Amino acid sequence: MQKKIMVVLSLMLVFVMASAVSAQETFKIGYLCNNFNDTFQTVIEGYAKALAEKEGVEYVYADGGEDILKQQDQIHAFIAEGVDALIVVPIDTSAVEPIIEAAAAAKIPLVFVNRNPFADLDPEEYPENTYYVGSEETDAGKFQAEYALELLGEKDEIGYAILVGILSNQGAIARTQGNKDALETFKNYKFLAEQNGDWQRDQGMTITENWLTAYGDELKLILANNDEMALGAVEATEAAGREDIVIMGVDLIPDAKQAIIDGRLDASVMQDGKGQGEGAMMVALAALRGEEPDPYTKVPFVLATPENIADFE
Repeated sequence: MQKKIMVVLSLMLVFVMASAVSAQETFKIGYLCNNFNDTFQTVIEGYAKALAEKEGVEYVYADGGEDILKQQDQIHAFIAEGVDALIVVPIDTSAVEPIIEAAAAAKIPLVFVNRNPFADLDPEEYPENTYYVGSEETDAGKFQAEYALELLGEKDEIGYAILVGILSNQGAIARTQGNKDALETFKNYKFLAEQNGDWQRDQGMTITENWLTAYGDELKLILANNDEMALGAVEATEAAGREDIVIMGVDLIPDAKQAIIDGRLDASVMQDGKGQGEGAMMVALAALRGEEPDPYTKVPFVLATPENIADFE
């Protein structure tokens, strides 16, 4: 009888231990996006969600709608719901301290994705239990400018303009700086203008229409911080019959890929949505499982042109 009791107790202990392990591996993770009207952000979130489902994660998400206070409220709501980790595309990379403090107070991992609030810090200086997954934004601007030099050369005078994303986003600033840094040493490239288009196609079109009027034939190159604005520029130049203007974007969203295939867009710098979305979820899970992920996971940019666009199918 005593032996039977010991066996039953042993089985109960095994069951309790198995249940504890199972509980530890069942996580709830909150994903907070800056704005789902940004096509590329839906790509990143889609990959994060797919991996969460594959890993058995309870997944919740919210759209901040470019409202900083709204996003902060959403973070506090997720923490109150009992999320085990947060993945955040910050609306303003210069105003993330309340987000960091909220996650630290809740003692949960915080993963920033796509927009780097720590661009001026060494990864070893990141706050404890805080991570970043994304790309080196200046590379995108550099790759655009280098391809422009390849297409347009270093002899004829080239007037260029830059369509800039939202200025509270470190990526917009860095991509623009990458453009300028790469072109400023070539005297035949003349900087004409830059204007904030909020990442939106309609604004890219309107701004480009104004530039065509203001600069006429002097405008030969438009570098856009993302594909949506670049495609807006394409629509404006096509309507004006200006086939001589080189236009490039960033992200390689499906519409941009097709535009390159069709010969309407000259290039895009592929930002790896899969690498960022899955990478952010993997870092969050690794932190929850005690695996000590690297503070900074770099996801490289890749230039997409008519010559190599088939490689991105």
